[in-house]
Amino acid sequence: MAERGTAEPERVYLDYAGFAPVDPRVLAVMRPFLEAGIGNPSARHSLGAEARESLDAARVKVARLCGGAPGGVVFTSGATEANNLAIKGIVSRSRGGPARIVVSAIEHISILNACRDLEKAGAAVTLVPVDPEGRIDPEVLRSFLAADTVLVSIAAGNPEIGTVQALREIGRVTRAVGVPLHVDGVGALGRIPLNVEAMGIDLLTVSGNDLYGPPGSGALWVRPGLRIHPQMLGGGQEGGYRSGTENLPGSVGLGVAAELMRVEGSHDEAGRLSRLRDRLMAGVLEAIPDCRVTGSRDGRLPHHLSLVVRATKADSVLLDLDLAGVAASTGSACASLTQLPSHVLRAIGCTPEEAEGSLCFTLGRWSTASDVDAVLERLPPIVARLRALAPPLHT
Repeated sequence: MAERGTAEPERVYLDYAGFAPVDPRVLAVMRPFLEAGIGNPSARHSLGAEARESLDAARVKVARLCGGAPGGVVFTSGATEANNLAIKGIVSRSRGGPARIVVSAIEHISILNACRDLEKAGAAVTLVPVDPEGRIDPEVLRSFLAADTVLVSIAAGNPEIGTVQALREIGRVTRAVGVPLHVDGVGALGRIPLNVEAMGIDLLTVSGNDLYGPPGSGALWVRPGLRIHPQMLGGGQEGGYRSGTENLPGSVGLGVAAELMRVEGSHDEAGRLSRLRDRLMAGVLEAIPDCRVTGSRDGRLPHHLSLVVRATKADSVLLDLDLAGVAASTGSACASLTQLPSHVLRAIGCTPEEAEGSLCFTLGRWSTASDVDAVLERLPPIVARLRALAPPLHT
């Protein structure tokens, strides 16, 4: 709490990867589906038919954003479910035959934990190493593909270090050997070029909230003709891939959010965010010694900046930043609940001490230059104070 006579610091939100505010235009379209008499999309009456039309219209909007056929869109409860459906759905169709999943060493925890679960049932998992910037070499990936490989799963952009993968080249490798390619599009879809047809992607994960849509909404795009085994059984909704009464308001909201991302992407939103990010990056590196960027400097998500600040504890920095009115993160919000050292930072060669000082700033639709300037004003003195309080490092 601020002292009497002093003003609270202006709040700055730079944790869009953790949670993005829902666009008011999305809420406006969703509201009638929450308040009015809207039917079940599976119902035979006219309200049900209207609901089905709205659901199919949302499917078209999501498909337009990813460049695929609308019939391939399967609505889910979010990216985690979509990732699990993609991986377990492909492996389950092998029905006990040899099944190997090939993923990078820096995949999201929902991917890695799904793979670990399948390992218990007899599947094999191969982790492909990355370079110090978190990039996968497509030729190295090729060398890891075996006769029993049933799926390759690679995130378009890493949520913790922001590095973007060479998906077009990776797609050529997987197409050449006939192995389906699953891409986790969270953080990347709508921000960098990502087209399932042009890149040879067979399954694509979409998160509603990542597009400024409602939390608890998402989708998995599945290439028509590619069969996956459903993981939720019931009435056979979503083409039989995902049973259960559809989340109509959430799916409609996701559709609107996807359409806004597609249309407004042509207005240089990615360029605006990358310029703000570069301003933040340059200012932090100039003001704070012993600080370096993690991931690729050039080939990274436009809204993403990740750093390691040596001789600090990220939790202490984040606490002081929060008291100073700035919301940021240490990386993946999902992985933070495990309290384990970051597997992503280990994979790119960070020491345990460096990993303790990992910070992540993610910008979004409502980020401004004044937000960046506020961080540059508040972060350096916080780091300096915490370093002064810390015991000296042994070198």
